[in-house]
Amino acid sequence: MAMKPEDVLRAIAAARGDAICVPTMTTSPAWRTLAPDDLSIGCVGFMGGASSLGLGLALATPTRRVIVFDGDGSLLMQLGSLATIAGAAPRNLTHLLFKNGVYHTSGAQEIPGGLTVDFVTMAKGAGYRKAYAVTELDDFKRRLPSMLTDEGPLLVELHTGLADKTPMTDRSGVPFNQQVDNLRTRLTKAG
Repeated sequence: MAMKPEDVLRAIAAARGDAICVPTMTTSPAWRTLAPDDLSIGCVGFMGGASSLGLGLALATPTRRVIVFDGDGSLLMQLGSLATIAGAAPRNLTHLLFKNGVYHTSGAQEIPGGLTVDFVTMAKGAGYRKAYAVTELDDFKRRLPSMLTDEGPLLVELHTGLADKTPMTDRSGVPFNQQVDNLRTRLTKAG
């Protein structure tokens, strides 16, 4: 049985400390509820941009962990970001890939290749320091502390089901430009 995305996000919220999080697409509604007003910046509206946004944040804040909550459909839109991230080699980047085999936000159409796409092999081939898959929540919880401290870039392919909500069914949230301003202000104050 695939992990429930909301259960994975709850575990992250409890363990992440002061990490900056970049939720995208179907992780965004649940994350807004779990971690309101925190060091997060949602990547909704520019599908495939979460990994690149996370890379920029990781390079700009090298002493702080950055966690990207990517979707398999989203990453397929910008697959070249794997090589870009590997080339930049940010030691503080954890790239969590929520793999459900569909474009859930737009109606659950199957992604090219469906569940057979192997993002672990792609990340390793691109040059990520470490990449592996997790299929069970207990295993995820056991490995989570090292996901937050291992030298990156690290990709973890999480085999999940569909989220309860998507940005199309829950349109709440703060506009992206305001999220950028809020994050910038908080990071400046944290110094």
